[in-house]
Amino acid sequence: MTQPQYLVARLRTTLAEDPRTAEQGVRVTVRGDHVVVSGDVATEERRAEISEVIKDVAPELVIHNDIRVVGADEPTRREELR
Repeated sequence: MTQPQYLVARLRTTLAEDPRTAEQGVRVTVRGDHVVVSGDVATEERRAEISEVIKDVAPELVIHNDIRVVGADEPTRREELR
């Protein structure tokens, strides 16, 4: 089996380069046969795609997707700077 640090690097690179995800801000941790991904994304679809990309690269791992979906909507009111 691949060393955890090499697997983490491969997963991070794949998440950044795969056109389905193109995510650089996602944290990846591998512990045994489990991978935990965390961070923030704009849509539920992107969150699901991250799990799919990881399954493609490392189907033997159990995925714990702790990614939060945070809206990137336009502001509803003017922001006042002080």
